[in-house]
Amino acid sequence: MTQIPAADLTPEQAAGELKRLAKDIARHDAAYHGKDDPEISDADYDALRRRNEAIEARFPDLVLPDSPSQQVGARPASGFGEVRHALPMLSLNNAFADDDVAEFLGRIRRFLGMGEDAALDMVAEAKIDGLSLSLLYKTGKLVQAATRGDGAKGENVTANVKTVGDLPAHLKGKGWPEAAEIRGEVFMRRADFLALNERQEKAGLKPFANPRNAAAGSLRQLDASITASRPLHFMAYHWGEVSAPLGAGIWEIRQRLAAWGFKVNEPARLCQSLEDMLDFYRATLEDRPELAHDIDGVVYKVNDLTLQDRLGFVSRAPRWAIAHKFPAERAQTRLKAIDIQVGRTGALTPVARLEPVTVGGVVVSNATLHNEDEIARKDVRIGDTVIVQRAGDVIPQVVEAVAKKRPKGSKPYIFPTTCPVCGSHAVREPGEAVRRCTGGLICAAQAVERLKHFVSRDAFDIEGMGAKHIVAFWRDGLIETPADIFRLKLSDIDQREGWGGKSAHNLIDSIGDSRRITLDRFIYALGIRLAGQATAKLLARNYTTLDALIEAMTAAADPESAASAELLGIDGIGPGVAAEIVGFFTEPRNREILADLAQALAIEPAPAPSGAGSPVTGKTVVFTGTLETMTRGEAKARAETLGAKVAGSVSKKTGYVVIGADAGSKARKAAELGVTVLSEAEWLALIDREA
Repeated sequence: MTQIPAADLTPEQAAGELKRLAKDIARHDAAYHGKDDPEISDADYDALRRRNEAIEARFPDLVLPDSPSQQVGARPASGFGEVRHALPMLSLNNAFADDDVAEFLGRIRRFLGMGEDAALDMVAEAKIDGLSLSLLYKTGKLVQAATRGDGAKGENVTANVKTVGDLPAHLKGKGWPEAAEIRGEVFMRRADFLALNERQEKAGLKPFANPRNAAAGSLRQLDASITASRPLHFMAYHWGEVSAPLGAGIWEIRQRLAAWGFKVNEPARLCQSLEDMLDFYRATLEDRPELAHDIDGVVYKVNDLTLQDRLGFVSRAPRWAIAHKFPAERAQTRLKAIDIQVGRTGALTPVARLEPVTVGGVVVSNATLHNEDEIARKDVRIGDTVIVQRAGDVIPQVVEAVAKKRPKGSKPYIFPTTCPVCGSHAVREPGEAVRRCTGGLICAAQAVERLKHFVSRDAFDIEGMGAKHIVAFWRDGLIETPADIFRLKLSDIDQREGWGGKSAHNLIDSIGDSRRITLDRFIYALGIRLAGQATAKLLARNYTTLDALIEAMTAAADPESAASAELLGIDGIGPGVAAEIVGFFTEPRNREILADLAQALAIEPAPAPSGAGSPVTGKTVVFTGTLETMTRGEAKARAETLGAKVAGSVSKKTGYVVIGADAGSKARKAAELGVTVLSEAEWLALIDREA
């Protein structure tokens, strides 16, 4: 089924594929963001998301909330001061084919209600492979520099950034605002990178894997003199909060940034068509080896800032920009073995153990094989010569076996039907690509992986409790459940091998600091299948407290209940995800764990949305009918920005039903329930926008 185009799927097949994709995406989100141990390449992960989007577009009634994680980076390290970004620093969605770029333009035009041939200027720029940086200037003087971090807050690296030679300490020219946050990329040129690694090796130090890692490591030195000794550069390509507009479009603002003393991202082109954009991509790919620094693709952005404001953001990325990535680099090597790893949900994931080979400047000895269907489809066998690539120039994967080099007598790989950790049966449910261990809590791998997820960056973020510590504490009986973490004492740790007094004290302090957590992060930490960060935020926003959530999910176990209808009415939660959430909160063992945790923690409501204080903050809004001044997607995005909850069905808890032309049953139900009904003009007036 995975090979059937979305347009050719039947509704039954589409439902099964969406369920499979939801589970796969949730698992890969946990592996990448929670464990820093991705199981698949960037390209394959993006392919999962793109297939999901294609099926949802073909079957909108079957949509499930399975978009990728909202996290855009790593949380700040403790060695630097913390800087909260006035405006989030988000990442970009990726495209890997020309058709993806065409679809990106199509989505923009559909969202804005534009015709297919309507003029739409796009700025195309080379995508620098470096470290994102935010620079705050006041009265033209650099006063603060911060890394992107997790998108909401980053590390204060002001002292280090002031050592970067081609970055202006004071803006040149004139016309700059009183306050301006300029964003761009810190990077290292290839020649400088090679020279740095030579010095590292002569000094007996570990060389850097690539220029991007070298730039990041150099900028994030606690000793600014070390940063000063490294050849770093900066290119500006965007901005954050400014006290006055910088211009009407990106192309104009690029010229202004250059006049103020910044190097701007090159090469770049103002494009008027898809053909212009793709021509620029091909030319940049061809010229890539001649550039002094690494680039890994091209970024396309809507030029007009007014259109950017209308498009807004979805999840972790802007709707008005996309990164068109370059093809992956490849190499051949021998497949020595296939190991099976068991994740926190019991998923059995095959990993290829390879003869070490250099791919794109990095030595690769392990690569993902995805799942048993992929092994069978590619007919990959132990002993084969295989082609390995680093898709997106990051994560290694086995592309195919070289059949003509296959040793005699080789046999197809047989995927295990028992768990390699606990020996329990490993089964595949209909429609799933993943085989899972049925051992549950008796499976050491699942117990440990769940605990790793619980303390991970996007969950409780307990600094000092890494994966190896979780394994050791679990093995020695110090922790079995998440609540056991908060019962750890200094005496449990400080006499253990490898733990000094200071590190033990730091861990206990970090555990203490993590006792206060927002509800959305707490929900995500529980590791509910299919419930990633986006779903956790939806639940926190709609139910506010843990007690209210548990009570509602208990009632929702009855599919005919109002609580079940309310859960399914949350825009972004479909039947599959709802079933996993209800199942988790009604399982007796999980209820015990929740009660145990509630005694140890202070769980706070999720942070208020940026629109908190508007007349619709906290209200549930339903849109129905055809809107005239904006598309349905634009209306939903605007409502959520103002702090409203957008639902797909009307209930007694609905605050407003906004009706457009040809409004149907939802408008009638609103009238029956006495829910306030607004016309589109009344809605716009309510949120202080002109109709």
